[in-house]
Amino acid sequence: MARIVITGASGQYGRMATDKLIAKGFADDLILITRTPAKLEDREAQGCDVRYGDFDKPETLADAVRGAEKMLLISGTRVGARVPQHKAAIDAAAANGVKHIFYTSFVNVEENNPAIVTIDHRETENLVKKSGCAWTFLRDAHYADAMILNAGPGFIASGTWFTSTDGGREAMVWREDCVDCAVAALTQDGHENKAYPITGPNSENFEEVAAMLSKVSGKEVKLVETNDEGMYAHFDALGIPREPIDDQTVAGIPWNSDDMVSFERSIREGYLDICTDDVEKLTGRKARSVRELIDANAEFLKQAARDTGA
Repeated sequence: MARIVITGASGQYGRMATDKLIAKGFADDLILITRTPAKLEDREAQGCDVRYGDFDKPETLADAVRGAEKMLLISGTRVGARVPQHKAAIDAAAANGVKHIFYTSFVNVEENNPAIVTIDHRETENLVKKSGCAWTFLRDAHYADAMILNAGPGFIASGTWFTSTDGGREAMVWREDCVDCAVAALTQDGHENKAYPITGPNSENFEEVAAMLSKVSGKEVKLVETNDEGMYAHFDALGIPREPIDDQTVAGIPWNSDDMVSFERSIREGYLDICTDDVEKLTGRKARSVRELIDANAEFLKQAARDTGA
């Protein structure tokens, strides 16, 4: 097995991917890059090679990637400012023997898409293509986990879900399904120079998802439509920064409002109404639905309702 280097290996996606690769017997083939190696001491005990590397310090990345033939480039968290970080990793990979880059991109990166998240992903994809390495783009849809598990308790607590999506639809996907697709692509042959839009099995609007939350939690979550200005005001009131701040979450939401407001516009205008069977193509099993995620976390959501006295 070719050695695999994973960037951001101490993050949520990176940890899950590492767990699954270790379970498949690839521990000795893994090079894990992190800004905080102390967070991955357990991985060294499991047989992985943990190395210090920082996207913001390109000089640290050559040694960090050396010896790997494949790279799982997990996109950074600084929406709107990730391209220089990703470029540093791509340049280091291309200059130090990496042959194939697998990048966690986004479901629709076309230039007309108003979601600012697409700028980073589109430009990163172009950099990967120009690097001379083979590429595989894992174009993940909106994580259902983010809306149900991170934002969901807040919707339940307040009884209100503010949105500017105006009935727009998307096929939200489990983060774990995205990770399973990445692991499959990394450990199978035949994925060179291919892009996979990885989505859930159903295209739904937020009113439908709010109804699911209400039914399972036992507390009504009312969808309230507003406009972009109303969304900014809502996020401002929650203390969410308009521009990204590393490692900051507010009310369980790890984003910035520039990202979220433009994302809602993208849903509203139909850019995320994409539904594929690529999870099944890559993993051999069907993608799991938003309803399945809600059901799997029913007690957690009911507790959120109980905590509000519902």
